[in-house]
Amino acid sequence: MSIVQVKAALKRFADDESGISAVEYGLLAAGIALVVFAAASQVGTGISTIFGNVATNLTTPGGSD
Repeated sequence: MSIVQVKAALKRFADDESGISAVEYGLLAAGIALVVFAAASQVGTGISTIFGNVATNLTTPGGSD
């Protein structure tokens, strides 16, 4: 390849915007995954607390209500 062909190929590559959609979708998917992970962590912590309270009430004679 000559320098002119390399320059032309680089210009076509720089002007091509078809891959931008894929990057945007990837960032959107990563953001959604982050929100789902944060929500699942909060739900998991809440459930863990509830089961901990149930276990304490079952094992403690005359446990608190």
